[in-house]
Amino acid sequence: MTVLPDDGLSLAAEFPDATHDEWQRLVAGVLRKAGKDISGTAAEDALSTTFDDGLHARPLYTAEAAVPDRGLPGFAPFVRGARAEGNTPGGWDVRQRHAGSDADAVRDAVLADLENGVTSLWLPLGEGGLPVSGLARALEGVHLDLAPIALDAGAETAGAADAWLGIAEERGVAADALRGTFGADPLGYEARTGSAGDTAAAVALARRAVEGYPGVRALTVDALPFHEAGGSAAQELGASVATGLAYVRELAGAGLGLAEAFGQIAFRYSAVADQFLTIAKLRAARRIWARVAEVCGVPAAGAQRQHAVTSPVMMARRDPWVNMLRTTVAALGAGVGGADAVTVLPFDQELGAPDAFARRIARNTSTILIEESHLARVTDPAGGSYYVESLTDQVAEAAWSFFQEIERAGGQAKALRAGLVGERLAATWAERGAKLARREEPVTGVSEFPNLTEKLPRRAPAPAPPTGGLPRVRRDEAFEALRARSDAHLAATGARPKVFLAALGPAAAHTARVTFAANFFQAGGIEPVHDPVTVTAETVAEAYAASGAGVACVCSSDARYAEEAEPVAAALKAAGAGQVLLAGKGGFDGIDRRVHAGCAAVDLLTSLLDHMGVA
Repeated sequence: MTVLPDDGLSLAAEFPDATHDEWQRLVAGVLRKAGKDISGTAAEDALSTTFDDGLHARPLYTAEAAVPDRGLPGFAPFVRGARAEGNTPGGWDVRQRHAGSDADAVRDAVLADLENGVTSLWLPLGEGGLPVSGLARALEGVHLDLAPIALDAGAETAGAADAWLGIAEERGVAADALRGTFGADPLGYEARTGSAGDTAAAVALARRAVEGYPGVRALTVDALPFHEAGGSAAQELGASVATGLAYVRELAGAGLGLAEAFGQIAFRYSAVADQFLTIAKLRAARRIWARVAEVCGVPAAGAQRQHAVTSPVMMARRDPWVNMLRTTVAALGAGVGGADAVTVLPFDQELGAPDAFARRIARNTSTILIEESHLARVTDPAGGSYYVESLTDQVAEAAWSFFQEIERAGGQAKALRAGLVGERLAATWAERGAKLARREEPVTGVSEFPNLTEKLPRRAPAPAPPTGGLPRVRRDEAFEALRARSDAHLAATGARPKVFLAALGPAAAHTARVTFAANFFQAGGIEPVHDPVTVTAETVAEAYAASGAGVACVCSSDARYAEEAEPVAAALKAAGAGQVLLAGKGGFDGIDRRVHAGCAAVDLLTSLLDHMGVA
């Protein structure tokens, strides 16, 4: 070890230690300049951010925040990882999803992935995927003793499991060499389709795995149906743990030991583009599942096996290239959060069947995070962060509360069938949907910075997923509906609906609001038309007539509005503008609607399309 010489320098020696109270006083001073006369804890609270489930992030975390002992990786309560070594030996399992219906195409894609960094396969079979009869063809050339398989076959799970085991036997693969999951999830299937799953078949598969296939788990608690129905992180965890406990009860009731029952269950969770929430969610999931195992008397069996999938809800159809950024951050959160396997959905997921380029980007995302960013070299690298530890506690507590609510309702099956789960998820999505509609939760390329002239990649249709149960929501759905109306209007008439931006005064006065308004209207598929010459009450009528627009929006500074907004609005109305809007919050005669941050964007844009006769 090199010892640096003592040169007598102590760079902080002349500065007194700052205290929390001093920091709060500085915060209060800044807020006072913004018109908020608050101090102390109230000033700090004003800078806090609140999320779903009442979770909050404070602006400052210090050593005063008590961090309880989380234990060690591989030991209960498994917050820091299900395995002592974590993912350090070679990184997490890079699991690619292949949902095509053509066996030859699936086989070619599977082999390309396995040859270029993918380490396991997730195969939807039956409805929404490959026919079970095509599994042998799709797995030609795949070394089943090297590549774990995660089956996802819904009502055809038993047949899919038989097919996989039969293929392995024909190829001489030893039973103890197989790795993967049969994917039985009767309650998850019911959540997806509204039809009861085959619990007896799931129990039989678990018994079969226990007796002859030590590397295979029979059941997968898929939390994606709850996430895709609009659920929060805590609701996703609470519903998944309730489902897992229901399976433990079924397996134990059929004669399996409790430790064997826990060992037959894997979990699948979403990973979102809020990396800290994803990290905290996966850590909290391990903690609460370990608590269930502890209460059941088998604490050592509570190490949760996790498969994280980048969120389908966050994937956008417009400007799909931004999805690469979303999935990269989500994969980072999943890896740092300790997921055993990570699936990065291709960026063109919502456009149809992903092409080879999209699959390559998806698999290389994990490769770069593991091999170049070295994220797997440290187990639980976020552990000890005051913020992450606090968020982990908050998610765990909120998830446990929802889990207890489900248990009080009689368990997951009864709560699902009674509508309790669906109602809670719908209420959460309604709140989030309102934020999306007001652009308080921006979606880049959709509600912010849209591009009306973009040419979307063309993809072959993908198999339709199962439906009939909980809904599938997407963050972009409200704005996507508006853009679809605009696209249809363009196809039918050769032009998009237009809005004329009446810019008043010099560029310094109107540029900011012209930019804001143009971005706003394009989010709804309405093309902004801006005369390069500043208009006045005397010239605006001619400029508006030349624009071909159906409505107009006045854009300038508040000072200009006070002088010119009303006469310009009157001139626009006289020129035939059906509605005159104003970029800002000011109220003036002749202004029908105001466009500003936080306004009900989707409602306003919908009414404008209706007004302009856009079907």
